[in-house]
Amino acid sequence: MTILAVEITMPVAESVRTSDDTLSVELSDGRSISAPLAWFPRLSHATRAERKHWRLIGRGQGVHWEDIDEDISVEDLLAGRPSGESQASFKKWLAARPTRPATSSKRRRRSGATSGPRGGRLR
Repeated sequence: MTILAVEITMPVAESVRTSDDTLSVELSDGRSISAPLAWFPRLSHATRAERKHWRLIGRGQGVHWEDIDEDISVEDLLAGRPSGESQASFKKWLAARPTRPATSSKRRRRSGATSGPRGGRLR
């Protein structure tokens, strides 16, 4: 009896994008995989600048965000596994984060750029 051996190769990450609610990773086999940012609490609490500061690790087997100390593997994304970080660890990390600056909407209000109920500037 002959047994056919099939070699399964895991694709690697080539690029990463984040939006306000989604993590998307382009893979070496042409696929793109997306997951809710809510699966990764550190990423969902990160600033846009922190989310943009990533690098591939393990020759593309994973992605690392230095500023928030987050690592996500392609294997976990393909398997649909969210972050395995404990609540205690996440709360400790969150408590140690510096206070975030005021949001852009608050800055706009202070500068008088807020619009009125009909879309015009408030006077």
